[in-house]
Amino acid sequence: MKIFLAGIMQGSHREAVLHEQDYRIRFKRLLAAHWPEAEVYDPLENHGDSINYADHTGRAVFLHHNRMCREVDALVAFVPEASMGTAIEMWEAYQHGRAVITISPLKHNWAIKYCSHDIYPDVPTFEAALADGRVRQRICEVLRP
Repeated sequence: MKIFLAGIMQGSHREAVLHEQDYRIRFKRLLAAHWPEAEVYDPLENHGDSINYADHTGRAVFLHHNRMCREVDALVAFVPEASMGTAIEMWEAYQHGRAVITISPLKHNWAIKYCSHDIYPDVPTFEAALADGRVRQRICEVLRP
């Protein structure tokens, strides 16, 4: 099972800064603990300085990650506030039949609402669903032909 870990990076910042990224470590630990056979790809892991990339490199990485979202089995998206990049990743995964599991309080936002197979309002609720097998079950349902 290949999982793409999507989530807010720049959000609505006007300067070249990132939102706190500690959630990535937490999510990777949660997924490893409850789904050890899953292969989790974190786009920031190999691109920690991506905010400073030259345009041609940034564009290549951005487009590559969007293509990856079409090919993974599932995308787990953390969207505590609007994130255009995450919305595009969700769209790509959803349009290509991949399971999209979203952690976000923005349940009325159309990108969240219509490009997610399940929406959890916060991390504790997601963690409980991961622990009791609901996340795995939903992903399997979406991937079943």
